[in-house]
Formats: sequence, structure tokens, C-alpha cells
Amino acid sequence: MNSVRNQVTLIGNTGADPEIKTFGENGKLATLSIATNENYKNQKGERVTETQWHHVVAWGRNAEYVEKNVTKGQALAVSGRLVNRSYEKDGEKKYVTEVVANEVVLFHPQNTAQ
Repeated sequence: MNSVRNQVTLIGNTGADPEIKTFGENGKLATLSIATNENYKNQKGERVTETQWHHVVAWGRNAEYVEKNVTKGQALAVSGRLVNRSYEKDGEKKYVTEVVANEVVLFHPQNTAQ
């Protein structure tokens, strides 16, 4: 491995319609949340599904694609990089981890495995 990269790929379902913001004439930002599920059996042998929610941001052309094609409940894959940032709200420091999307691909129901 010549270099280590900050790269993540998630496959999941959107929890809500994306939020779109426009900056200037051509700048766009899409924000969305996707849920990923992990299934396993606990110590009692019971099947357990654990859901994780991930914040995703897409800029520019990726944001345009999301705006035109992504709605609540859709299965999709997101490839990008993890970013940690912080901000202040009401005098309290908040921390956020999000995926900055390099690529967003929609799955059609016939292409997803159960």
C-alpha cells in the first residue's frame, strides 16, 4: 500500500428527502442522512439489527444529482471521505462527523440484496 487514504463507502437508505442549499449562481450543497444496518445474532441466538445513521454532504455536481434523483427511503451507495468538524451553537461547542461525497449511486429495488 503506497498511501493511506481517507475513504469510506456506505450502502444504505435515506431517512428523509435531502436538504438543498444554493450559493451564488452555481454553488449547491445537498445534505442527507443515510441508515446502514448490521444484522447479527446475540448471545441468546436472537437475530438483532443495529442501525447507524450517517450524515452526508455533497457539493456541486454531486449536489445537483442528489437534488434531482434522491428522495426519502431510497437505497444508495455513497463514496467519499470522513470529515470531523466543530461549531458553536448557543455557546456550546458541537462536534460533527460527516461523509463528504465524491460519488452517489442509486440502487433500484431489483439490484439490492436482502
